[in-house]
Amino acid sequence: MSGNETADEGGDGRKKALDADLSQRLKRLETQIERKRPSAPPDHSSRPGSAAGPSPLGQAMRLSTEFIAGVLAGGILGWMFDHYLGTKPWGLIVLLMLGFVTGVYNVMRVSGSLPRASTKEEDR
Repeated sequence: MSGNETADEGGDGRKKALDADLSQRLKRLETQIERKRPSAPPDHSSRPGSAAGPSPLGQAMRLSTEFIAGVLAGGILGWMFDHYLGTKPWGLIVLLMLGFVTGVYNVMRVSGSLPRASTKEEDR
């Protein structure tokens, strides 16, 4: 059995030599890949082009929501005003018109058509 033991020891030594050689080749390959790989700038956004602003669809949804919210708020407040004070239909008409004007104002404000109002902090 002494012959088998020496054969196993010799095979184990070859295996270690092959593992060491493979590790060295792997390290060389990794360094070569790192040298050739261009350095990527850090990506701060999850979407490409998100620095340019919201997408056109997102902006359209926001504008329509701003307008509809103004009209609905005016209509609901006008209906409640008429219901509790008994001024049908004048409260609904007046506040619905006011809601329409508010909706148009919000759309213009969000779209950037109106200049931003300066605040005391911006004047400094």
